[in-house]
Amino acid sequence: MNKIIYFGIPFKNKLMGRNVTKRNPDSQDLTSLGSGQDHFLVLHNDDVNTFDYVIDSLVEICGHDPIQAGQCAFITHHRGKCDVKKGEVSILTPMYQSLMDRGLLVTID
Repeated sequence: MNKIIYFGIPFKNKLMGRNVTKRNPDSQDLTSLGSGQDHFLVLHNDDVNTFDYVIDSLVEICGHDPIQAGQCAFITHHRGKCDVKKGEVSILTPMYQSLMDRGLLVTID
């Protein structure tokens, strides 16, 4: 098995145990999401923002450590999207808004 090294650190190639489905990120309606259930904050690839910008944003807004943020950026770049946070909509919504304000393409699924 080939080992992937990212920023000098071994990278675990996982899709976080979820099936990947395609959907239009512009069709976001936060009011239709039920509260009290776990949802996912999903980062989508945009081919605009740099890895460093995405990593810094995930560290500052989502509380990721730099390695975790780097892995999320790597997965997003190569797979098209990545679940970056799991939780209730009330917790994810401020993170969603802050990432959108920074110009990142995110959805809550």
